[in-house]
Amino acid sequence: MLSAGEYKRLSLDEFTKAAGRYESDHAGIYKMCRKDYPPILKEIRKEKFRTLLDAGCGTAPMLSLLTREYPECRFVGLDLTPAMIRKAREKRLPNARFVVGDCENMPFPSETFDIIINSQSFHHYPNPVDFFHSVSRVLNRGGRLILRDNTGPGWIVWLINHVEMPLVNLTGRGDVRVYTIEKIREFCRYAGLVVEKVEQQKGFRLHLVARKPEV
Repeated sequence: MLSAGEYKRLSLDEFTKAAGRYESDHAGIYKMCRKDYPPILKEIRKEKFRTLLDAGCGTAPMLSLLTREYPECRFVGLDLTPAMIRKAREKRLPNARFVVGDCENMPFPSETFDIIINSQSFHHYPNPVDFFHSVSRVLNRGGRLILRDNTGPGWIVWLINHVEMPLVNLTGRGDVRVYTIEKIREFCRYAGLVVEKVEQQKGFRLHLVARKPEV
């Protein structure tokens, strides 16, 4: 098993190489991430908001959609990989700014965002508890986390974590772990977030909506 720093270095190398093709027709495996955008948009549209953070924003495909739909709102994209942030900034999206930083230690003041979205990034985090605590800190009271990743029954999660992940690490990818729904509930509870919806959807997709309590 790799150290946290080694996993992050793998992710930096992987996504530095992928930044130029991430949204192109030659995106390869990253095309699969596009399937997660509609479910996230559906959750976002359920409530009014003023500020939104895309944690693990990549080249900002989600914020490209959101800045058009919500021109009155303010958006921030956060990503560990400078090359991804450079590509995002090149879009010159209105009402959006982009920050290089770690989703396990978000560089923002407490109670900054109404919504935090996280799409197919969470399985790259070696310290998931830190991520959830960081989310809880920077969310406004009553704010929501909307997270999409991968999950499955216990035996599938075991196979992914003990067979697939070590193999993809050898190919230069920074995947760390996926988690069962029960473990995701546990992370939310430790961070003081209230789970409103957590389920396995089609294609072994994890769909989580959790809220920071009003008081």
